[in-house]
Amino acid sequence: MTTSESASQPAPFRAAIDAMHRATVHPSIEVGPIRPPQRLAPFSYALGAEVRHSETESVPEQSEGDAFGRLILLYDPDGDEAWNGTMRLVAYIQADVDASLASDPLLPEVAWSWLVDAFEARSEPLTALGGTVTSTSSVRYGDIAGPPRAHQLELRASWTALSEELSVHVEAFGEVLAYAAGLPPAGITALGARADSGSSDA
Repeated sequence: MTTSESASQPAPFRAAIDAMHRATVHPSIEVGPIRPPQRLAPFSYALGAEVRHSETESVPEQSEGDAFGRLILLYDPDGDEAWNGTMRLVAYIQADVDASLASDPLLPEVAWSWLVDAFEARSEPLTALGGTVTSTSSVRYGDIAGPPRAHQLELRASWTALSEELSVHVEAFGEVLAYAAGLPPAGITALGARADSGSSDA
C-alpha cells in the first residue's frame, strides 16, 4: 500500500487494517497481505494464511496436513443493508484431513462450532454470521501425482464486525485454521516431533 493510497482511504478503514496486523496467531501459521477482490465493496483488504512446513524438510508430496485460508475485509462507508453495518469480513479455509475425520458425519457441525466458539471465547460482538462447511473426498486414477485418496474440509463464512478492532477477528480466524490443520496448541510439541537438545541419554 503506497502513501498516497493510504491517504485516500477513510480513517476507519485504515484503522481496521492496522488492527488486523496487530493480531497474534499460531506460530506455525504464516500470515501476509494478498490481493483483495476489487468489486465487492468501495474498499477492500485481504490477508492470506498458510500452515508452514518445517524449514528442514521438503514439502511432502503426499501431505495430509496442508491447510491455508484467506480473510477479506470489505468496507462501505455508507453501510450495506445486507451487512447490517459498514465492515464485512469474508473467510475461507481449506485443509486436508484424514479419512477417519472426513467420514465423521458430524464434521461440518464441529468445524462450524470452531468458528462460533472462537468468537464467543473472545466475547467479540458481531452480527449477520453465516456460512457453509463442506467435506469432500476424491480418488485419483491413472498417471496423476498425489495420494490415491484425498479428503478436504472447506469452511466459508462471512460476518459483520461491529468495531474497528479487527485483531480479534484475525485471531479467531487463525484459531479455526489451526484446528482445521490439526496443529497442537501453541507451546505444545506434537507427538512424534523431536526437539534438538544438547543433553545426552541418562
